[in-house]
Amino acid sequence: MAEHVLVTGANGYVASWVVKAFLEAGHHVRATVRNPDDRQKVGHLRALADSSAGSLTFYKADLFDATAFDEPMQGCSIVVHTASPFTTKVSNPQRDLIDPALQGTRNVLNAVERTPSVTRVVLTSSCAAIFSDNIECANAPEAGLNESHWNTSSSLEHNPYHYSKTLAEQAAWEMAEPQSRWRLVVLNPALVMGPGLNPNATSESFAIMGQLARGELRFGAPGIGAVVVDVRDLAEAHLRAATLPDMHGRYVISGSNTTILEISQSLEGEFGDRVKLPKRELPKWLVWLLAPAVGQTRKFISRNVGYRCAVDNTRSREALGMSYRSLNETTCDFFRQLLSPCDSAPDGQREGLLLPETAGVNQQADQ
Repeated sequence: MAEHVLVTGANGYVASWVVKAFLEAGHHVRATVRNPDDRQKVGHLRALADSSAGSLTFYKADLFDATAFDEPMQGCSIVVHTASPFTTKVSNPQRDLIDPALQGTRNVLNAVERTPSVTRVVLTSSCAAIFSDNIECANAPEAGLNESHWNTSSSLEHNPYHYSKTLAEQAAWEMAEPQSRWRLVVLNPALVMGPGLNPNATSESFAIMGQLARGELRFGAPGIGAVVVDVRDLAEAHLRAATLPDMHGRYVISGSNTTILEISQSLEGEFGDRVKLPKRELPKWLVWLLAPAVGQTRKFISRNVGYRCAVDNTRSREALGMSYRSLNETTCDFFRQLLSPCDSAPDGQREGLLLPETAGVNQQADQ
C-alpha cells in the first residue's frame, strides 16, 4: 500500500537515494528542502519523480524553524529524518554541528507529536553515535561494536561531529520513549560511499575520495580503519525500516570493515594507471608529527591511526533482510563518477578539476 512519507533534507547525498527508493516503491513523498525553487539542487529529484511510480511534492523548511515541518507532515504516516550537517571541518562546532543536529531533530519530532497520522519515524543517525575513536574497537566483541554500544568519549573539542550525532539520537530516544503512538527506528550507518544522484552532493566521503583522486596521499595513506556502507544499500535500509512490520530500535548499517589503504587498493585495478594512489601506510609517528599541518589533532591521530575498527551488522541482515555490496563495487562506482567530468581534461589540468577540498561541507544533508 502506498504511504505518504516525509523526507527531510531531501536533496542531500543520502536523502536523494532515499527519495528514489520510496518513489520507485510507489509511495507519495513530501520532500523538505531549503529552497524548492532552486532547480540546480532539486532538478534531479524532479527527474526521478517523472520516471517513477510514486509522486513528489516539495516544501520549504529549515531545521531551526520550530513549525516548518507541520504543513508537509500533515497526512503522512512515515517521517524519515535525514537532515543534519556532516563535516569534520568547522570553525564553531556548537553553531555548525550541535545546534542544527539537535534542534533539527527536536523540531521534527515535536511536529510528529502534533501530527496524529504519523505512526513511524526513521532517524538517520550514524556509527558515530556508537563509537568515537578506532581505539574503542580494540576491546569490542569479536564481531565488532553493535547497537548496544554508545559513544561516550566525544565532545565539542574532540570529534564534535560524532558528539552531534550522539546528542541528536539520544534526544530522539528521550522524546520517543514516553509515548506509544509512533515508533522510532534508528539507522546507524557507517561512512557512506558510492555514487551520488545530486550533481552538487557533498559529504565527508567525497573529501576522502577527493584526496585519493588528487594524489594527495600518493606517498602513503594514514593507517586509519574505517567502516563503510554503500549509499544505495543505506537507501534500501531506510525503505525497509519504514515499511516492514515490527521494526524497532537501532540498526547498524555497514557493509565493510576496512582501512584507507584497502580502499585505495580496491581502486588500483581500474584507476591505478590514471591516479597516483598510495601503495603503503605511513608510519604512525610521521602522521602524528604532521597532524597540525593538515588540520588534525594529535589526540585524534593517537586514538585512530594504527587501529582497525569493526561494527557488527548482524541485526540489519537478520531483521531488515539486508545484503551489502562489496567494497570494490562501492568504491569503484563512486570513483568512476567523481573522475568522469575530468577524463577529457589535459593531464596537466586534471588535478585542479577534481573534487574541491571543501567537498566535505554539507549543512543540511547527512552522510
